[in-house]
Amino acid sequence: MRAARGPEVRLPRLRAHDGRPLAPDGDFDSLEFDGADFTGQDGAGARFLDCALRTCVLDDVSLRGARVLDSVLTDVRGVGCDLAETTWRDAELAGVRLGGVQLYGAVLERVHIRGGKIDYGNLRAARLRDVVFENCVLVEPDFSGARLERVEFTDCALTGVDFGAATLRDVDLRGAAPLRIARGADRLSGAVIGTAQLLDLAPVLAAELGITVAD
Repeated sequence: MRAARGPEVRLPRLRAHDGRPLAPDGDFDSLEFDGADFTGQDGAGARFLDCALRTCVLDDVSLRGARVLDSVLTDVRGVGCDLAETTWRDAELAGVRLGGVQLYGAVLERVHIRGGKIDYGNLRAARLRDVVFENCVLVEPDFSGARLERVEFTDCALTGVDFGAATLRDVDLRGAAPLRIARGADRLSGAVIGTAQLLDLAPVLAAELGITVAD
């Protein structure tokens, strides 16, 4: 089991964002967004480099295909965010609360997500490498068809997870409590789980493998 490599975020001196709305293919460099409300705005294809987003609102925002590089997001809130096909590299997220977020086809590399809650995250066909979920709650995340490599779940609640057709390599699930798999238990090859988790997952594994358990 190879451990995930953490992000390397070294923010320079930041300039305050001037309040202008997002724009498609916008370029945001070394900016601090403090309390910004981006509800319903379109920033598809935008690039955020060396940025800090703090207590921002992302309800129904479109950032499809955006790139978030060497940046920090703190206490960000959003429902119905479109973050499909985004690229996240060397990013830290702390205390975020997202609901119904679309992250399918996204690429996450050297990303640390600490605290907060993500409900119904759609990560279908996403690629995660060197990603750590720490002390957060993930409700019904969909990793179907995704590729996870060197991904760790530490002190997390992971419920209703879908690993259908996913590929796992060096994925550490031992810190997930509870760990409740709705689909794709047969895709756990390449993951590490604890003994107690194995006992809890026994009925799910038996069902996936077509094993009938009788007294």
